[in-house]
Amino acid sequence: MAPSIRLSPASRSLFDEPLAIAVHGLGPRQQVTLRTSLRDETGQLFQASAHYQAGDDGELDLARCPALPGGSFSGLEPMGLLWALQPQKPFWRLVKRDVQSPFLLQLEVFEGHGERPGRLLAQAQHERAFLRDGVRRVPVREGRIRATLFLPPGNGPFPGIIDLYGTGGGLPEYRACLLANNGFVVLALAFYSYEDLPKEMKEFHLEYFEEAVNYMLQHTQVKGPGIGLLGHSKGGDLCVSMASFLKGITATALINGSVANVGAVLRYKDITIPPLGFNLKHIKVNESGIADIIDALNNPLEGPDQQSFIPLEKAECCFLFIVGQDDHNWKSEFFAVEGSKRLQAHGKEKPEIVCYPGAGHYIEPPFFPMCAASMHLLFGKPVMWGGEPKAHCEAQIDAWQQIQAFFRKHLTGKPSGTSSKL
Repeated sequence: MAPSIRLSPASRSLFDEPLAIAVHGLGPRQQVTLRTSLRDETGQLFQASAHYQAGDDGELDLARCPALPGGSFSGLEPMGLLWALQPQKPFWRLVKRDVQSPFLLQLEVFEGHGERPGRLLAQAQHERAFLRDGVRRVPVREGRIRATLFLPPGNGPFPGIIDLYGTGGGLPEYRACLLANNGFVVLALAFYSYEDLPKEMKEFHLEYFEEAVNYMLQHTQVKGPGIGLLGHSKGGDLCVSMASFLKGITATALINGSVANVGAVLRYKDITIPPLGFNLKHIKVNESGIADIIDALNNPLEGPDQQSFIPLEKAECCFLFIVGQDDHNWKSEFFAVEGSKRLQAHGKEKPEIVCYPGAGHYIEPPFFPMCAASMHLLFGKPVMWGGEPKAHCEAQIDAWQQIQAFFRKHLTGKPSGTSSKL
């Protein structure tokens, strides 16, 4: 019988769900190379491969068979062929632009473990989708708001979250959409470099974000009395500022965020918070031309830079800090600890801080391959984001559970049975 690839789910799965991969019909203890390929919407190719040996019965189940040395990973890694995907173009990060179409994953099985692929024995295709059936995607253009709202199927109301990304600008929707699949109403909010919003990160007005908060609080499908905020990187400190000054926020989760205002002036009514200063002399560039910017920002506890520290003690919400301990964008763990000290010094509840050794800056939803380095819009050159692929992948799976459990607990009042696996 000819070898065949068996996948579960068979033809389509959600991107943040595990995919079981097995090969049937091989010879006893036959050596094969498995390869996955995926093209992003710009046509850039991502690939991973691994060396395996079938069992005595000619069966190969990635959940039970460890990968042998020599491929993109080794050891027992049922999802290795997805998290180990790497771009063929240097400094390229996998992002999903159109959540309404799936990524198409190609799987191939080749004979042997040679440098060049041997004879093709079997192949299969699989769709990795972002939008669960029944989830509605609604573009929002109300007042100044430029956003996309994702509504879960069913009658609701559901816990509501505003989702913010970082200095990349635009309107990334994939994290908001994957969260909505899990029963949240999520507003992916653009804040610059999108449509008629400001083209550059010079200054932000909190009134814009206040409009978005009020939009969510008034939405019939959003369960009150408050909403949640989720922000990564620059989106993180914007969420801290929103929580500190705006009403109606119950829970704020930051993924490698800052508690100092970074990159642009922040204004709200008669309040101005300057951006944290930086020193370009503290940037190290390695022989590959990749910049390590971890020491570029000044310390927000010293001198005039103290004015950049966001007064998060004014917030009336609970905080969750997700920290990659190998973040090379900035000192996320330092920011989380200093935020915690500040809250407790003002008699506020201690925030949850979940630290992941070996995780870098871009902690994405599960199974996004780790991006070690890519172009930084503000620096105009490739920068190192940090992370070790396997540890980073495990962090993404756990963080995704932590974030959802945090929002369920604080936005619905229902405790969740999730505990950290790391």
